[in-house]
Amino acid sequence: MKAGVYSLEGEKIGEVELPAVFQAKIREDIIRRVFTAQQTAKKQPKGTDPLAGNRRVAFSLGTGRGLSRVPRIQGSLRAAKISSAVGGRKAHPPRAEKKIRERVNKKERKKATFSSIAATAHKTLVEKRGHIVNGVKEIPLIVSNEIEEINKTSEVREAFIKLGLWGDVERCRKRWRKERAGKGKTRGRKRKGAKGPLIIVKEGKGIRKAARCLPGVDVRKIRELSCEDLAPGGHPGRLTVWSKLAIEWLKETVEG
Repeated sequence: MKAGVYSLEGEKIGEVELPAVFQAKIREDIIRRVFTAQQTAKKQPKGTDPLAGNRRVAFSLGTGRGLSRVPRIQGSLRAAKISSAVGGRKAHPPRAEKKIRERVNKKERKKATFSSIAATAHKTLVEKRGHIVNGVKEIPLIVSNEIEEINKTSEVREAFIKLGLWGDVERCRKRWRKERAGKGKTRGRKRKGAKGPLIIVKEGKGIRKAARCLPGVDVRKIRELSCEDLAPGGHPGRLTVWSKLAIEWLKETVEG
């Protein structure tokens, strides 16, 4: 399977043989499972103080007083140290030692990454994710190695316009930093944004700084790829731009 290589001017300058990973079977169930597992690694353990509600001098008065045998504060009849009492302990508090990180097998994680890469070559899946692909030269879109040396945002913008990717960036701009509806605003997730094109490079000498200001655009080295980049939200088919060096590295690593 071959794909065209395009210059930053949007002109086709050659062809390259795609690695066999682009023909892998797309397993959306494995992608979603691995994505969820990777998200759990970012969660911070939380729990209550083990002594919360128990810092009281309280003991039961025993029987024969017409009172329940719950611990009571010394010198009064006020109940303490039980979950039903005011200021008492929690019944089933969250514990910091609870295991919240899910682990997956290496082969399963590898298969999910390969499936996500293969999904980037299917136009129907890319459109299903909501990306604007009208005008995009080709899917998968492979660009010359010059893209890795871009060091200005204006140059990235010009290249995106000529390659037909700017429409998707404009889509992200309209939804960028939208305020979330619901309780998430009070839990550190006040704003959310759309995901746009993903640029995959081998080294990324200047493109990482040049593209970081564009809404929805991410830049990743080929060695750093994961399901979180290729399938945000667990949904495969992200609009992806590959540098020729990244494709060659992938071919050597996977097939070599």
